[in-house]
Amino acid sequence: MELGLYTFADVSPEPGPGAIAPHQRLRNLIEEVDLADQVGLDVFGLGEHHRPDYAASALALAAAAERTKRIKLTSAVTVLSSDDPVRVFQQFGTLDLLSGGRAEIMAGRGSFIESFPLFGYNLEDYDELFAEKLDLLLAIRDSVKVTWSGNLRAPINDRGVYPRPLQDKLPIWIAIGGTPQSAARAGVLGLPLALAIIGGEPARFAPLFDIYRDAARRAGTDPSGLATTINVHGFIAGTTEQAADDFYGPQAEVMNRIGRERGWGPTSRAHFDQSRGPNGALFVGNPEQVAEKIVAQHKIFNNDRFLLQMAIGALPHAKIMKAIELYGTKVAPIVRKETAKPGVAVAAPAA
Repeated sequence: MELGLYTFADVSPEPGPGAIAPHQRLRNLIEEVDLADQVGLDVFGLGEHHRPDYAASALALAAAAERTKRIKLTSAVTVLSSDDPVRVFQQFGTLDLLSGGRAEIMAGRGSFIESFPLFGYNLEDYDELFAEKLDLLLAIRDSVKVTWSGNLRAPINDRGVYPRPLQDKLPIWIAIGGTPQSAARAGVLGLPLALAIIGGEPARFAPLFDIYRDAARRAGTDPSGLATTINVHGFIAGTTEQAADDFYGPQAEVMNRIGRERGWGPTSRAHFDQSRGPNGALFVGNPEQVAEKIVAQHKIFNNDRFLLQMAIGALPHAKIMKAIELYGTKVAPIVRKETAKPGVAVAAPAA
């Protein structure tokens, strides 16, 4: 199973003690990707949202490509509904060339809506925009010259889209947050599926993978050849208590800020502690505990990849770096040993 990280490169929307400015956060981000590569993690994902609390854009992955050697670099996610598939493909084709064939795209409809009015799209077209633009993105990936027409974007008539990536087929994942229809769509299209789980009991989401695999089978695709990932929140420290104390404050601040926008009730330490238990959605603890929980969830989902979002809110950079080190050197070897398929050798940790 592949193990990795993802982040939105959180910054502080308001100045104050401990605030992280965008220029510093991006410098820290590149160091984090570099370290993840050095300690042998497999994937680093970067999401982008058009909000004051996040600094990242996909452009930062190009800087990471120049600092790293083997780690896969993916969006997490590209809000395709409000983006242009031609530009998305060009950007990630360029990233693939710079990185020597390590680029991927995770395409989603988006959990925030700021990008729709920003780029002139109607929220009433939320789902149709995604379906149409995904169709165009796949057409661009599968053919150098494209002839395409839709309802919400101008047609393309026998035009080439360049640069082409180094990989023959740039990997495109569908990222979902729990909608059965989205899981089925990914299965019908035969695309790998990324499932974000940031609340509730993870086991409750397992039927989505069943829907996905069944839809693929009905469409004539062997589901055993399709990759899946679960993307979650969590943090690793030397002790359970340290991990919980370090992560609770920044994560709670972010979730409460978003909650105020969406009408959620405030979180609490009691709820946080329950969520980091065996049946909760948070992967917070010492390396052995986190590894044990990743393995337990793998038995439920049979997922091919696991991505952890640790850099949430105003977490100090030094603590994030230590957590990445523990993830790669302590957690990963345990997980890889426990989830290795029979007859498959487990790679030694990076030096």
